[in-house]
Amino acid sequence: MAAGSDVTVWHRLDRFLARWRPHREPISLLVDGLVVAACWHITYLFRLGFERWHTARPAYDHWVMLGVVAAYLVAFALARVPQSMWRFSGFGEVRRLTLACLAAGLVSAAVVLALQLSKVPRAVLALHPVVTLMGVSVIRIAYRMLYEHARSRITGGDDEVRRAIIVGAGEAARRLLAGIHRQGWIVLGLLDDDPAKQRARIAGVPVLGPLSSVTDKAVLGGATHLIVALPSLRGARRRAFLEHAALTGLPVLTVPSAQELREGLDVNRVRDIEPQDLLGREPVQLDEAGIGDVLRGATVLVTGAGGSIGSELCRQIAPYAPARLVLYELSEFNLYTVEQELTERWPQIELVRLIGDVKDLAHLRSTFARWQPAVVFHAAAFKHVPLMEDHNAWAALRNNTLGTWNAAQAAAEAQVQRFVLISTDKAVNPTNVMGATKRAAEMVVSAMAASHPGTRFMAVRFGNVLGSSGSVIPKFKEQIARGGPVTVTHPDIIRYFMTIPEAARLVLQAAAIGESGQVLVLDMGEPVKIVDLARQLIRLSGHAEGEIAIEFSGLRPGEKLYEELLAQADATIATPIRQLRVARLDSCATRDVESLVTWARTGGQDLDADVREHLRVAVPEYVPRAAG
Repeated sequence: MAAGSDVTVWHRLDRFLARWRPHREPISLLVDGLVVAACWHITYLFRLGFERWHTARPAYDHWVMLGVVAAYLVAFALARVPQSMWRFSGFGEVRRLTLACLAAGLVSAAVVLALQLSKVPRAVLALHPVVTLMGVSVIRIAYRMLYEHARSRITGGDDEVRRAIIVGAGEAARRLLAGIHRQGWIVLGLLDDDPAKQRARIAGVPVLGPLSSVTDKAVLGGATHLIVALPSLRGARRRAFLEHAALTGLPVLTVPSAQELREGLDVNRVRDIEPQDLLGREPVQLDEAGIGDVLRGATVLVTGAGGSIGSELCRQIAPYAPARLVLYELSEFNLYTVEQELTERWPQIELVRLIGDVKDLAHLRSTFARWQPAVVFHAAAFKHVPLMEDHNAWAALRNNTLGTWNAAQAAAEAQVQRFVLISTDKAVNPTNVMGATKRAAEMVVSAMAASHPGTRFMAVRFGNVLGSSGSVIPKFKEQIARGGPVTVTHPDIIRYFMTIPEAARLVLQAAAIGESGQVLVLDMGEPVKIVDLARQLIRLSGHAEGEIAIEFSGLRPGEKLYEELLAQADATIATPIRQLRVARLDSCATRDVESLVTWARTGGQDLDADVREHLRVAVPEYVPRAAG
């Protein structure tokens, strides 16, 4: 490690012991055999005295001693003594040792007496099991005391020492080595494919082999964690390597990605595997200059600014230096949270913090009239499919569809330049209320585009967002932390996935290149099987296959086995951004959306059946599906 003076003798001792830990069982037998032999001599010393303990023995005594040692080792093996870990030795271990020593002592004495080896003192045969029990117990207690003292000196408390193999020996690994030991870590070695680094030492830590040896038990030694220090490894290659690393059965951590390092995160802040690490797709490369031209110096308003997508939009808008950022959010707590973060990271940006409801058209009108935003990102929505399906259809319709109409109407009246709706793949051939209300929201955008040419109205459609509130990743992590089971609705269910930052970047790009009436869709590559994602998270958490159960709960009301990004009737065209395509919606499909919005505004009925019936009229492709 770079700061050599900071690495104590306790760090070095723990690293030395950890290298031998995979060979714990044979080493335990070897040490116990030596202790049994030493106690045989000690017993003679106690019985015969210092002058005669060696000379008064029979000539065949060394053969007797070897037989006694063999008897004890067999007894220890049968009692599973070598499998125990000395640093956790306690009463249960002493009890096993007592039984093993008693059994071995009785067998040894019986054999010696049966062979009529009368020159072996009977007192030695009687006392040796007691002395041996004391010897093997004391050595374990001493080891535990040494271990706990070393642990307290390394971690500064009672925390377990964490021993890591660092995957990668480049600049990120060097910077990690310079400070990770101060956090209570012991680095046992590095892995790297560079032949020039093989068998070398970097900051005092050996390079143990290539990346492919990550599953080699001899290389892993006594490691408790793997730390992937390959920030430049991206996309499918990164996902493939993480899948390989998960086979070790160790928890897998990683240093921040190249993007996170550019944003100023400390390389020493190792973290759990996050959704973006599992995506397995190259990040979308966007037109940064074009986005900057739209946002720089402009007043930008974000509805739902405290939600998963809305808050990330704010984070990614801020670096483009807007003149003002208007945060429109119904939740007081969410608004406070995002405002505090933005104030700390970008204090130069003027923030307008508004508690508001998109169902309140009058408040939206006054807000837009006062602050005159040039760009509006409409992220306020209810998105949880099962929750909206049962007893909350009316709330979903009013928030998702009526709220979009209100925000778009206020934007048109205030002559906003660009209005971007956040939509979802569940709006394509919807089978649930949430998807149908978002499809209706897309129709609102199309209708507004036709009737208000002064504002560019557009929508962005993407798949499931990994790590957002209500998504599977946080849910799976909580279930794994509790010991399982991990619940998946169906063994064959698949989903398209993207990360929150990637989704937000796509929305910003839509604002820059989208034309009025368009829905922009991300080419999300291959869909992911949810059960495979669950298995991978279990392995990356350090659990063996089958240690955490996976249970299938069945499809919930309105849930599909698969999602689509484009309806078959949609015509798609390419854009300058390779991963983006445009779906131009059929304008005649919006003929009933105005009546739906009027009913949502004035209707007094809030029964789910009524809502579904009105949605079926306005959204012809909406076909409700029951659970199965």
